[in-house]
Amino acid sequence: MEGWDLPMSFGKKAKGPKNVLQAKVESTKRAEPVAALPPSKAESPGPGPPAPPVAADDDDEEIGPAPPAAKRKAGEESDDDDDDDGVSEDEAEVDRTPVTHEIVLKDHKKAVSAIAVEPSGARIASGSHDYDCKLWDFGGMDSRLRPFKSWEPNGNYFVHDLCYSPDGKHLLVISGTTYPKVFNRDGEEAMEFMKGDVYLRDMNHTKGHTAEINAGVWHPTDDSLFLTCANDSTLRIWNVKDKSKQKQVIVVKSKERGARTNVTACAYSPDGTLIAGGCRDGALHVWKTASNMARPDRTGETAFVKGTAPTSVVFSPDSKRLVSRGGDGDDTLKLWDPKSLRQPLAVAKGFDTVYPETAVIYSPDGQYILAGTTVNSRDPDAVGEIVFLSPADLSVLRRVPIAKGASVVRLLWHSRINQIFCTLSNGFIYVLYSPQSSIHGALLPLAKMPRSAPRDMSFSSADLQPVIFTPDALPMFADKRHGLSLHQQEKRAKKFKPQEPVSGHGKGGRIGAAATVGMVQSLFPNRADANEDPREALLRYATEEEQKRKKQEM
Repeated sequence: MEGWDLPMSFGKKAKGPKNVLQAKVESTKRAEPVAALPPSKAESPGPGPPAPPVAADDDDEEIGPAPPAAKRKAGEESDDDDDDDGVSEDEAEVDRTPVTHEIVLKDHKKAVSAIAVEPSGARIASGSHDYDCKLWDFGGMDSRLRPFKSWEPNGNYFVHDLCYSPDGKHLLVISGTTYPKVFNRDGEEAMEFMKGDVYLRDMNHTKGHTAEINAGVWHPTDDSLFLTCANDSTLRIWNVKDKSKQKQVIVVKSKERGARTNVTACAYSPDGTLIAGGCRDGALHVWKTASNMARPDRTGETAFVKGTAPTSVVFSPDSKRLVSRGGDGDDTLKLWDPKSLRQPLAVAKGFDTVYPETAVIYSPDGQYILAGTTVNSRDPDAVGEIVFLSPADLSVLRRVPIAKGASVVRLLWHSRINQIFCTLSNGFIYVLYSPQSSIHGALLPLAKMPRSAPRDMSFSSADLQPVIFTPDALPMFADKRHGLSLHQQEKRAKKFKPQEPVSGHGKGGRIGAAATVGMVQSLFPNRADANEDPREALLRYATEEEQKRKKQEM
């Protein structure tokens, strides 16, 4: 029975309808065919939990654990070897790379130039050339797939980079300004850091950047430190506990005229012991964080094409390798050994760059290097792709098409939820996942898709007009007026008559005794009585004057 988890009937069950969530997952399956890995590389699947065992298709299913295998003698040959030659263990392996299904987040109007995902994988932060930052919550999104917050962090400035702190409480926002900003988890501004004095020549004496900041990254283990690089030929380490000035300044001295250059890319190693920076003068520098960082520990003067701005540098998960991507005019990916930057270990060409934020990344397990392709916007048939490269020699292992007529700008592979985030030049964000190996993330809003059957509107009060009741309008609070005469009704109405405004002489529109009446009476004792009729006083004075006049005539 249902309450006791017992079967309602016996016998073979008929196949019921497919699970609703499973049907929704199937609807997000990618239509483009994804080429499998070459046979030589198919032995290393992507990250994720181990593949479930493949069920047998035999009609006679055995209940209970399988019996132990019989021990064979050394000279005995197996009769089933010939039958099992066609199916090997490698072929039974399932590709766990999250590229089979996708959801698309559509809210930006221009190229999405920055993306960051919380360490827990619950929220996404995206930035674009439309000056907006948007926050997305997988658990709160519905079928519309809309962000819950959108704001302009720095007015009419492009958003270059976003990065979450290791604890997920702070969000670093890098725009085309001279000062970085840190927001909290809900997108509210927490602090704005200091900008430097442009009239100081020595960058060591400035309290902040004096030119546009290009990139920023949080320390991999310290929740209070982050790194920025700018066009003032410096990298700066900041502490969120002190926004008045940076914690440390790394001045890059170039061999160009003026000894200055633009630092366009920076990165921390996963263990936090190394810092890498790519410069416009073609140099690649690596510093050790344990030193004073007055001079780089390793330098490659010809790592990039001179005069081009490197777009990305990233360390491998074990911090033993470094990958860089050139800017506009340098279509190469280069693999480096951080201990020696004289010559690259491998070079891959054909990766043109249009946007200065175009990235290259490592997979969480270090088995792949991912890079996006740039397409010609005038060619509608051109397809933006994600290219999977070998971390040993940068050879192409797989190409995953994303969208037509759009270039791939940013890439991010989250290790916890095992999903790939891809931003495009048309303002879309593609989230690639696999139902077998991915958890949460894109799978959460699928459970909130529109229901197949419409809801009964009789159970909804959304369309009802609100009714407001005042206490005096309710019958229980109304005064009883039974048996009131007309006079009583008029008296009741006059009782609630408001006071008339002040008008005329005196106080309240009436002539009466003022506060100074006693003083006036003492000064003028012969003054006429206020209660005397003025006409009588005038007649009395007239009679006295007439008598005086008659006496004078006589």
